[in-house]
Amino acid sequence: MSLRIGSEAPNFTAETTQGSISFHDWIGSGWAILFSHPKDFTPVCTTELGYMAGLKPQFEQRNCKIIGLSIDPVGNHEAWSKDIEETQGHAVNYPLIGDPQLQVAKLYDMLPAGAGDTSEGRTAADNATVRSVFVIGPDKKVKAMLTYPMSTGRNFDEVLRLLDSCQLTAKHQVATPVNWKQGEDVIIVPAVSDEDAKKKFPDGWNAPKPYLRIVPEPGD
Repeated sequence: MSLRIGSEAPNFTAETTQGSISFHDWIGSGWAILFSHPKDFTPVCTTELGYMAGLKPQFEQRNCKIIGLSIDPVGNHEAWSKDIEETQGHAVNYPLIGDPQLQVAKLYDMLPAGAGDTSEGRTAADNATVRSVFVIGPDKKVKAMLTYPMSTGRNFDEVLRLLDSCQLTAKHQVATPVNWKQGEDVIIVPAVSDEDAKKKFPDGWNAPKPYLRIVPEPGD
């Protein structure tokens, strides 16, 4: 299957370092970040998993769970987690999915159907495309996707910023401009007419162009 923004995030049952989960049930009524890795004991991913552990409280403040995936058995994850804590200063405090039969990687369109059915004998390079981040909303639909090469560590501060934007724009009829951060001005989406915008934003807006209507970030 081809997974796109707006697609339902495929459900699955899998073993993790925190027990067996059914993914949609595990997400519950909040948001979720699923981020994947091509193999255990890889250097760049080691730094990423540790950094995400440090960011976990910030995701929790946003009613968002985080979960990792690596194409190796859970037993390998547990051994790798010790290395992560030792070298990165943060213990892995979220579940890590074991995907030794490549089921989740295929379900999320990260590996082709013909990739086989076992992680055994596969190298990180064989699984290079399993380097994605999926932002999933409470409706279980994919809100954003990012895919990186193995040689480039992901910017998880950017993932946090992206989540802020997704949550804000899901609640209000606005979009966020380039490099936006929480508290900065936003843009009224084109689907909102000027007449409706006056009701939603009674204090008005700045419009350097008719289609570019800038307002302060809406409050809750």
